Amino acid sequence: MRVVLLRRNSFPANAGTEKYLPEKSITTLETEQTQRKKLAKEVCTLSQKKPNLDSVIKDRVLLDHIIVDEEHRLLYCYVPKVACTNWKRLLMVLMGKANTTNPLAIVADDSHRLNVFRRLDNYTGEEIRYRLDHFMKFMFIRHPFERLVSAFRNKFGQNSSSADYFRSRYGRQIIKQYRTNASEESLSRGHDVTFREFVQYIIDPRTVARANFNEHWRPMVDLCLPCTIQYNVIGKYESLMDDAWLVLEKANLNQKVSFPRSDRPSSTNSLVEEYTKHLTREELLHLYHIYEMDFRLFDYHSPGFD
Repeated sequence: MRVVLLRRNSFPANAGTEKYLPEKSITTLETEQTQRKKLAKEVCTLSQKKPNLDSVIKDRVLLDHIIVDEEHRLLYCYVPKVACTNWKRLLMVLMGKANTTNPLAIVADDSHRLNVFRRLDNYTGEEIRYRLDHFMKFMFIRHPFERLVSAFRNKFGQNSSSADYFRSRYGRQIIKQYRTNASEESLSRGHDVTFREFVQYIIDPRTVARANFNEHWRPMVDLCLPCTIQYNVIGKYESLMDDAWLVLEKANLNQKVSFPRSDRPSSTNSLVEEYTKHLTREELLHLYHIYEMDFRLFDYHSPGFD
């Protein structure tokens, strides 16, 4: 699809989807945000892993997941498998980067192209500090294991060009390392990786340098640095529509756009137990430790190890 720039603010007031109104009051939503940010700050204070802003700016590749919307003064840290496609679509409409006013009409692949958005790592140190101080910052999170299962199903199980790439890039390597007596077909195609083999790859000390993790399974704290950056809104996948409404409300954008609703709610949550039941207790424990900060910072229940 050819991206066509729209004139600034040329989209109608009801762009995209029908208006959504949260069941909770804005006071309740704001209180939830206060509690989330308070917990995050407490966990960060106790953590040994708190990169300061100077070091982050020096190694600004750490800021490559933060999209900048200059006109609306927004910084969005996107986390793959946490509604980031629809957020990117919505930002494309807001920023005049699509030839439609309906976010769902934008092809998903178009929203992920590298040159669509400017990222915070493209700015100078002084410009980064200004935007962190004066723009509204938001991110969305999800239960770490639910996100992992979603990534596995999407990148290794689906019939798509993206999945073909992941099976070739990661699947063949995983099967070679973790499957005894693998067939020639599996070794050449990487098409039948199991979830347990995928987990063995993630927890392997040779892989565990998390900065090298693919973004789809890199911990959320490593993608968005919530111990360094004080987000105005930490939205949850479990309350996606309400929290998305709050972001747009705080940015005075609810009269311009609405966050697109999905026609089919995710069933990943009910599948997590089905996928993780094949893991040993030790594998589950190792996996938890990889994502421990995500669990603790964002108040997700850790799996029982008894």
